[in-house]
Order: sequence, then structure tokens, then C-alpha cells
Amino acid sequence: MDYRVSVVIPNYNGMDYYKPCLSSMRAQSRTPDRIIVVDNGSLDGSADAIGRDFPEADLIRLAENTGFCGAVNTGIKASWDCDYVILLNNDTEADTHFVEEMLRGIAGKKDVFSCQAKMLKMDAPDLCDDAGDYYCSLGWAFARGRGKPESAYAKPVSLFSSCAGAAIYNMEILREIGLFDENHFAYLEDTDIGWRARICGYRNVFLPEARVLHVGSASTGSVYNDFKVRNTSRNSIYLVYKNMPTVQIILNLPLLVPGFLIKAAFFTAKGFGREYIGGIRKGFVLCGKGKKEGKKVSFKKKNIVNYIRIQFELWANCPRRLVN
Repeated sequence: MDYRVSVVIPNYNGMDYYKPCLSSMRAQSRTPDRIIVVDNGSLDGSADAIGRDFPEADLIRLAENTGFCGAVNTGIKASWDCDYVILLNNDTEADTHFVEEMLRGIAGKKDVFSCQAKMLKMDAPDLCDDAGDYYCSLGWAFARGRGKPESAYAKPVSLFSSCAGAAIYNMEILREIGLFDENHFAYLEDTDIGWRARICGYRNVFLPEARVLHVGSASTGSVYNDFKVRNTSRNSIYLVYKNMPTVQIILNLPLLVPGFLIKAAFFTAKGFGREYIGGIRKGFVLCGKGKKEGKKVSFKKKNIVNYIRIQFELWANCPRRLVN
């Protein structure tokens, strides 16, 4: 079967990055059926440049910055006629066989929701930037393999979730579980959607043969900044509320509380304590908004085995944080 696949690339002030990213799409061994660039109200002229230099890409211009979630949801909705959608950050450069390998990993596998590529550091391609995302009972999401030799991550493995910076998703399952939650705006939205899929019994998988080079933090400008710290801490609270039934939240509190306290101390030492604590407060406000909007995942008895599997994984991922 000849599956249809689109590539959705969100862009926000990406003048310095769009050419390598989109040029790598031109060079693919398996040409995407559609390339969709969603511009998030850029002010640096990058949208005009993309329209001029890459006319084969469908350029969707949004009037304002809707965040990563708003942009990719727009692109996904424009791809409803496709079987699979690849989300790709604009600060990446994909290997020639990237699309081919992504399709090979997911096509026809009805139990697989998403697959993630091996993301390598642009300035040190022998090192991993992200070889799959995990989440643990401390309330921490973390990237597997960051800063470690890429050769150590050569086998496909199951993941908690896929990093949406270079991942492929099954469109049929997206229709079932819903798109990215735009309440997140940016950060942890991919953990959320991968978690929701896991609750329904689907898998997320790491594909080591699909490779991309990644600059990292291109839109926000640095590894730690006010915006990123505030949004990440806010979304960390929302993530727990959304995906854990009340009894599971209570079960995990003995680890969640010290986990958040450790993070607060860490960011305070980095000079971002106020932003982190402020984000936590906003997280509880966001939970109230999510409750009104019906965003909390409804507990269903048929998924009890999946909840149990996830819980044991949350515990196992605590020590894994130290070695991965």
C-alpha cells in the first residue's frame, strides 16, 4: 500500500534556519506527499523568504503566534487526507532517508501511535540531542541520550512519548484521541499526547535509522530563559492533572512533591526561581481552565491495565533519569 505522508514544519522567526531544513526535504529519497510550513506570525521576513525560495511547500500564514501546538494543529488539519504526518522543527536538517525510515517504522502498524527520529546535535553530530522522551513519578520529563555518543543508541526501543521536533504520527489515532492540547502553547505538549495514546493502549517507538541534526532552542533563544521555565513548570502541573486519575495523583504525591521542590531549587540556583514558582501557580489555574473545557482524560475501566503499566514505568523511569 502506498501510504500518504505530510511533513508539517512550524516556523517562528526562523530566517536563520529555514534553508537547511527545507533543502533537506527536497533531497529526500522518499518525497513527502505534502510539505506544509505553518508560520506563527513571524516578524523577521522568514515567511516571505520561504514562499519565495520553496514554492513547492504549502505556506500557511497565521496572524499571531499561536505557539507550537496551534501551529502544528493547523498543519495536521491541513493534512487530513494523509495517513501519517511528520512534525519537524524548523531548526533541523534531515538525513536523505529520513522520511523513508520514518514511514518504514510506522506504516501499517496499527498499535503504534508515533515514532521518533534520532536527533543529533547540529554542532556535534556524534552526540545525541534526543533519542526519545521519558517521564517519571518525580514529575520530570527528560530526553534519553542527551549529550551522549549517538552510537550507544542504535536499537529501536519503546518510549514514553516521542519528541515532536522530529516525529511521525498515525492520523487515524490522532482522530481518535484528539490533537495537541493548545492550552500547553509550547513545551510538554508531546509528552501529553504520547501519554494519552499510551492510556488507550498504543505505543511510541524510537527509530535510530531516521536521523536529523538539531540546533535546539531556536525559537526561544537559549536553554534556560523566562518563557521556557515559566511555561514548562506551568505545563508540568497541567500534565499531571490531565493524565492521572485522582487516585494515581495521590499514589505519586510522595515523589511528585520532592520532584517539584528539587526543580524549584535548581531553577532558583540558575536565577529563574521566580519564573518557576510563578509557572507552578499558573499551572493550577490552567487545571481549572482544563476542567471547564473537559480536557482531563476520562478514566475508563477498559484501560486499567494500561494505567498499571504506565505507573510501573513512571517508577522505573526515576532511576533511568540518572543513566539515560
